[in-house]
Amino acid sequence: MGKALIGLCVIVLCATGSIEAYPIDGYAETGIRRLERVRLISAGEIKGPKLTVGAYKPLSYVKLNLVENADTLKGLPAPDSLLQKKVEALFPNRHESYSIALMEITPNRPIRYAAYQADRLFSPGSVGKLAIAAGLFAELKRLYPNDVAKRQEILKKRMITAGKWVLGDHHEVPIYNVEDRSFVSRPIQEGDVFSLYEWTDHMMSASANSAASTVWKEMILMRAFDTAYPPTEADEAMFWKETPKSKLREMGLSVVNDPLRDMGIAQGEWQLGSFFTKYGQQVVQGAGSVANPRAMLVFLMRIEQGQVVDTW
Repeated sequence: MGKALIGLCVIVLCATGSIEAYPIDGYAETGIRRLERVRLISAGEIKGPKLTVGAYKPLSYVKLNLVENADTLKGLPAPDSLLQKKVEALFPNRHESYSIALMEITPNRPIRYAAYQADRLFSPGSVGKLAIAAGLFAELKRLYPNDVAKRQEILKKRMITAGKWVLGDHHEVPIYNVEDRSFVSRPIQEGDVFSLYEWTDHMMSASANSAASTVWKEMILMRAFDTAYPPTEADEAMFWKETPKSKLREMGLSVVNDPLRDMGIAQGEWQLGSFFTKYGQQVVQGAGSVANPRAMLVFLMRIEQGQVVDTW
């Protein structure tokens, strides 16, 4: 695991209510067609691989567990002596590159933190896609600070046709047709059409580099066109052609890294610098990408506090 970025947040929850498939009850709300296929498989209406037992939870099961601690827990707490000893005991014979940051937020227990070489820098790899997701929702909030419905409308109704930004990605994504129930799993190809919600889902659930680059370029368009987003095809083409490379680089780095800075994560702790496909790297010149487990844990803590963007 030499260059892997490891960040752990231990969460223990007690919940009541019906057990449904998570997140497959979200098709009506999001329009993500993959979810409808998995729901139908779960209901026995079509054939296909079923989810593992731990994945059967509804959207209502999603809970932010540190909202009440948002004002008091400004940063990671001091290491807990007992937990720290146990963490350090894991590593005496391990490779020196191992690194971990751990936070226990079990209900009715004190919050505990421990770490081992948590400031050690790594290449974030696909973990960096979390910064794109945070940046997307940050841009939507910037455009519509008091209108969640409008943010979700853009995610559902903004249909994006795959262009050269997707070339060179080998990650397969699930492509499901809700009308005829046909299904194929393959890399995204030029000409494929997905909603912004679905592009984001492909980036997160399938870790598709093509989707990551597509979502990232949409965020640049949001920053550039502001409330006139989405642009027409002609306006978008003109934007990429006429905007100076230096300006594209500035916006590209800003949309994915500003939310990290707002969370209290410094540039030297986590920076996403480069697009995930070659075409994206050619159009938007970037910088180096680095991250450490401590920054990743801060990110997870801010999610639980509803402070990555907002609670929505």
